[in-house]
Amino acid sequence: MAALRTKTLAATAAGAALLLGTALAQPAAAVELPHSAVAYFATGGDLTGTRFAVDTADTRCHNLPVAAASAVDFTTADIRVYFNADCATGLPGRTGDAYYALGSLHWADFPYPAVSYRVVG
Repeated sequence: MAALRTKTLAATAAGAALLLGTALAQPAAAVELPHSAVAYFATGGDLTGTRFAVDTADTRCHNLPVAAASAVDFTTADIRVYFNADCATGLPGRTGDAYYALGSLHWADFPYPAVSYRVVG
C-alpha cells in the first residue's frame, strides 16, 4: 500500500511540475496584430521595424523600398510575395517558380527577404 501511495504522490508531483512549467512558459516574441482591415510589410521579423502599407486595390507589381522580413494581411485580398525585384519568381538572385503566398487574414515571417509583391485577389 505504501508503494502505491508513493507512486501516486510522485505522479501527482510530476504532473503539477509539468502544469507549472507550461503555465510559466512565455512565447519568444509577442506579435501585436492589427484590429482592423490592414496590410503592410515590415523590415523586421514579427512585424517590427519600418512599415510599408499595401493598397489591396492596386494589383500591379510593386518593388519594396527596402527588403521586408515580415508582413500582415488582414484584408480580403491575397498577396504574392517575391524574393526578387519586379515580381520575378525564384529564390533570391535565382530563377525558378518560388514565391510566398500571403493569404487573407494571415501574417508571416519570410524565409528570405521580400523585395516585391503583387495583390492577387
